Amino acid sequence: MAQHPKGDFDLSRAVWQRADGDTSDSAVEVAFVDDLIGMRNSAEPEGPVLVFTQAEWDAFVAGAQDGEFDLD
Repeated sequence: MAQHPKGDFDLSRAVWQRADGDTSDSAVEVAFVDDLIGMRNSAEPEGPVLVFTQAEWDAFVAGAQDGEFDLD
């Protein structure tokens, strides 16, 4: 279990998902465990996991949908 200030993210219960059709060696993967969301790089499955609360995740997704992170 990964100790985190936001709570315990139970890696043993994580079911990692990636975007449909993404077969790349280095994809972003997410897992939803209880009230927390984890994000990792599929190329480093034993590497670090970013942990988000539901409110943080909702803000991130809304920003991505609004183009907040576009490089153009």
